[in-house]
Amino acid sequence: MGGVRILVVQPSEIDPVGTLGEWLSEAGAELDIVAPAVEPIPDDLGAYQAVVVLGGEMSAYDDAEHPWLAQVRSLLSKVVAERLPVLAICLGAQLLAAATGGQVRAARKGPEAGTLLVAKRDIAGEDPLLGGLPLTPDVLQFHGDEVTSLPPSARLLASSPKCENQTFRVGECAYGLQFHIETTPDRVLEWADLLPEIAEVVRPGQLEPEHLASFHDDLEETWRPVAERFVQLAGMPPADRPTSRYLPLV
Repeated sequence: MGGVRILVVQPSEIDPVGTLGEWLSEAGAELDIVAPAVEPIPDDLGAYQAVVVLGGEMSAYDDAEHPWLAQVRSLLSKVVAERLPVLAICLGAQLLAAATGGQVRAARKGPEAGTLLVAKRDIAGEDPLLGGLPLTPDVLQFHGDEVTSLPPSARLLASSPKCENQTFRVGECAYGLQFHIETTPDRVLEWADLLPEIAEVVRPGQLEPEHLASFHDDLEETWRPVAERFVQLAGMPPADRPTSRYLPLV
């Protein structure tokens, strides 16, 4: 799986690529990490086979305070048009939706946070990247906004009772995950301290160190294979990518 180079866009210093970066690298990818708040996003994407966009504490339309958000939305619009695989997480998923015709607003049922489950839609069973997931995979939720309207070309792949648009695919291979898979126990505890208005909805016991350690073991078991399949997908020419049955591990 050598030769796969991935551009990782990190909107916030409090949400680095974390364990997701380890999984991608161990699957054979080379990561170039760019923080758009302090450095420009590359204009030429010819050197990259995929893009990852991470989360952050800002909202998807906070351009007045974070003008670089427009550059990230432009990047996502461009890579979807060019059929590069995309993995967009939390804020990244919201930016992906906003860049391709969807809408993002404050979560209608309030913030969603904690070690929770989402439910795959039937259509996700045949998805090339996510088809191999369990029916209710473990995820880490920590968000106050949500995608309220999916882009016209999107397919909904997973939902939760509090937030319908949990996982979606735009076009052929651009994936938005409203939740987090890149965290560590320490990172979650840091977010709880920094963003108490979101952390207050976490169920009792879910921020205990023992629970978080056990949960992250389950998170890795569930999502490391997805990261490996993402690298595999990125290494394929567009004409060779499967459109239904999920990618096997190699």
